[in-house]
Order: sequence, then C-alpha cells, then structure tokens
Amino acid sequence: MPRVLRIFNRLILGGPAFNVTYLTRFMAPEFETQLLIGAKEDHEEEATFLKEDYQLNPLEIPCMKRAIDFRQDYQAYQKIREVIRTFKPHIVHTHAAKPGALGRLAAAHENVPVILHTFHGHVFHSYFGALKTRLFIEAERYLAKKSHRIIAISDLQKKELSEDFSICSPDKISVVPLGIDLDRFYEDPSAKRKAFREKYGISENAIAIGMIGRIVPVKNHLLFVDAIAKVLEQTSREIRVILVGDGDQRSAVMEALRAKNISYNYFPEDPEPKQVTFTSWLTRMDEVYAGIDVVALSSLNEGTPVSLIEAQASGKAIVSTDVGGVRDVVIPEISALVIPSQDAEAFAKALSVCCENELLRTNMSASGRSHVRERYDKMRLVQDMRTIYKQLLHEQQVVL
Repeated sequence: MPRVLRIFNRLILGGPAFNVTYLTRFMAPEFETQLLIGAKEDHEEEATFLKEDYQLNPLEIPCMKRAIDFRQDYQAYQKIREVIRTFKPHIVHTHAAKPGALGRLAAAHENVPVILHTFHGHVFHSYFGALKTRLFIEAERYLAKKSHRIIAISDLQKKELSEDFSICSPDKISVVPLGIDLDRFYEDPSAKRKAFREKYGISENAIAIGMIGRIVPVKNHLLFVDAIAKVLEQTSREIRVILVGDGDQRSAVMEALRAKNISYNYFPEDPEPKQVTFTSWLTRMDEVYAGIDVVALSSLNEGTPVSLIEAQASGKAIVSTDVGGVRDVVIPEISALVIPSQDAEAFAKALSVCCENELLRTNMSASGRSHVRERYDKMRLVQDMRTIYKQLLHEQQVVL
C-alpha cells in the first residue's frame, strides 16, 4: 500500500483544513496517510472537532508556525526529515506556504519518490510589500523545481501560477477544486435558523448579513464597515450584521464601527444584541448559514472562498468583491452579486438590493444550491487526488 505523508500548517477553521481532513481520512484503503501539522496562532480557533469527527491522529510539530523564524523553521525542517525517515512515505503532499517550503525541501533531501504541493491560496499580491513578495515568488519557483506536481484549486489560480507569476509551466499544474461535506447544509435548516436567531437575538423580520473569516487586513473588513454604514442609511429594513471569526484586526474594526456610530457587541461577553455582533470562531457553520440571509465577502485576495461555496449550498444570497477565485465558485449576477474591489459605494448598493429584494434572494438561493451540489463534494476531491497519486507513482516508476 502506498504511504502518503501529508504536511499542513495547522488545523484551524477554514477551507484548507477541511480539504486536508478529507484527503487524510478518505484515501484509505488504497493509501495509508499520516498527517503532520504545526502550531496555531493565539487568535486562531483550533478545529479540534475535525480530529474527533474524522478520527484523525496527526503528528504535531509545535515549532512549525506561520511566521518566519529561522531557528524554529530549521528545527521543524529537521523534525520533518526524521518523520520521513521513520514513516518512509512514497508520497509527500504539502499544503500551504510554510509546510510547502519545509516539507518539500525535507522530502527532496530524503529522496522521497513523489513530491507535490497544493496552493490553497497564495501571497503574491495584497499581503506584503514588493520586496517580500518578490522573495516569496522566487522561493516558490525554486520549490516548484523540487515538486513533481503542483495542485491549483481553480483554473484562475493555475493561470496566475503559470502565467502571471511564472512559478512553473502549466503542464506541471493540475487543477483540483476543493471538496466540502455539503450534506450538513441541507439538513433541517428551519430548526437551525430558529435556534441561531434566538441565540443572537435576531428577530424574524430582520435581514441578517453575515461575513465569515479571519479578521485580518487581507479580508478587508474595514471596507465592509464602510458599506454597512451606507446600507443602514439607505434601507428601511431592520439590519443585523454577524461577524464570524477573529483576528488581529478586530480592535481596528470595532474602532471603525464606533467612529460611524454603529453599535456592536462581542458575544458571549456582551450578550445584548446590537447592530453588529462579533461571535469569534464558530464550528457548526451549517447553523450559521441557516440563521443569516445574505453572505458578504470584502477580501482583497482569495484563493477559492469556501464561505461562498457553503453559502450557496445553504441557499443564501451573496455579495462579494471581484477578487481571486470568486468567479470560479459563483455565477455572477445569478447566484451572487460581484462588485469591484475597494468600492464601498458599489458594495453598499449591492447589499441594499439584496436586503430589499426578497425575490432576488429566493432566485439566488435556487441557483446557488444547484451550482455547487456536484462541483464541490468531498468525495469528488478524494477521487481526483487518488487519480493523480496513481499517475505520479506510475510516472516515477515507484515499486511498492
């Protein structure tokens, strides 16, 4: 049986963690997989339920962290090499930037027969300054030479990697869209909606706008605050905003709300409902989507935005900035209103239209559900990757 060492940064809430979980859990019995993970940051919520729900038993390397620290990174690199020598994988598959660098270097040094890497997103724009971005691009070009296959999660990402940033040639890149456990989003939405709205004090007549994700600069919550301020001025509907997630920019977002005289609470420390509610991290996203009416995304950059896939599976209207892989996962003007990045006026107008127009929300609901049902199922992801593994083992003439 081929052995796969899967290396990921941290099991926190988010699409990449689910992707890694499904590939670790469901590749058996054809592949034996060992998951190796690093440490989460203090403001991140560990997705411990993934370990429990999917019977994962990952090896952990605490010194493999998101931030660059040459001493700890070297320690992590050496520990990965030790695991490779013990586990003797036929395949090393890395996910995300830090594990992709350390894992591929270690695998190449230990002569692992097959090495591949998945870009769940990239940091080649909207994250860092020009010099740091250039260093990351050069590093990824070097690491691509150590890889037998690069996995992109969308056609747009493949184009960016091969044409825009010249990471490697397009024939070295396979497109494997994300896979998600969609069944839970179809189950008993009425009861979930009632429970969620009671918990956060959302009246049945209110339009609840939700945004899900890390509260960090690249997610551009400050643009969302500007847009919400305009929506509250423009619409006659009762509006509640639910911000699910956390991050180092939460205090800045709260300050922006105060500056615009928009009330907010941080649940459960302050359970009294306000115009905007911060929930921090929540794990049962099917309950979240059931409880809200419109899903917003204001990012400066996205790989494949899982929140928009889940929103469509849940039958929710969507307003999103036109960045990254957004157009790969929605049908613009059909299942989502897609507006220019950094345009608060356009964002506010689109949100107001969704809030006022119930028929539009109903039509978006039907279109979104049918759009994602077959494209993003978790077992389609597993089968796609199984095929690629077998192909690479054959190409590298690996004897099992």
